[in-house]
Amino acid sequence: MAEIIEDLGNDVFHIDTQMGGHEGITSGYLIRSSRPCLIETGTAKSAETVISSLAALGIGPDDLSTIVVTHIHLDHAGGVGDIAEAFPHASVVVQEKGARHLVDPSRLVASAHRVFGADMDRLFGDLRPVPAERLVSIGERGSIDLGGGRRLDAFHNPGHASHHVGLLDSESGDLYTGDAAGVYVPETADVRPSTPPPDFDLDLTLSSLARMNDADANRLLFSHFGPVTDVADTLARSKEELLLWVDMVRSARQETPDVDHAIAMVRERDREANAEFFADPERQLKFEELSSVSANVTGILRWLDQQEK
Repeated sequence: MAEIIEDLGNDVFHIDTQMGGHEGITSGYLIRSSRPCLIETGTAKSAETVISSLAALGIGPDDLSTIVVTHIHLDHAGGVGDIAEAFPHASVVVQEKGARHLVDPSRLVASAHRVFGADMDRLFGDLRPVPAERLVSIGERGSIDLGGGRRLDAFHNPGHASHHVGLLDSESGDLYTGDAAGVYVPETADVRPSTPPPDFDLDLTLSSLARMNDADANRLLFSHFGPVTDVADTLARSKEELLLWVDMVRSARQETPDVDHAIAMVRERDREANAEFFADPERQLKFEELSSVSANVTGILRWLDQQEK
């Protein structure tokens, strides 16, 4: 796959990691400071594209200082073992709850194979382990040195995943959202939820959205997909859409005990409410592969069930 790179200014470059060969759904970012930093590796299948993109930006095997993943889901961190091997001097930064899975990814990979079946190899590939001595774990807060006084301020940002962090660039004011603010669709400016099992928690997600709003960022850099400058409005729409989906799933759950039926009901309501998004079948397909209605509904159902225990 050919490199697709966008210069965002402030020595920040947007790399399309092209999950499953799809353009426009998975982002990585290079901060080309005096201590270059890659944020998000994409999947294992994307590693070759990311390495080639970094080379095109002048980052060779000895140049990358830090690799950061917002969380360990395979569309964000699946390539971390391959990228770490290609850049042997780079440290790998991850939230502490995800660190052990990067050292020994066997359970994570096995679980992904069960969930995705035959699509696992096409979309993701297997996450390779990272040597423990290469890892830097972040708890509630941390700081990543970008050189020249520039830094990334990291903070625990759960809700989508327990091992999720947000990252704020001290110089550019960019906030790297991972999946904590959902999925941004550039073509339609929709902000869609990302609520997969097993970790989705509505209350934690709302707290994380509030934390991102309080960060006073200049720009949001979504892992899905790309930069957004209208920060407050986008975060507000993310919250609104998230609450709408929870209400839709709660309503469907009250109407039917059958999960497949509930998913179908939510899918139809989503289609009615977001006609522009669904007008392009190819766009709908690629974002469905990224963050499916089924996974989102299942994650919300699991959270609702936990509230009744």
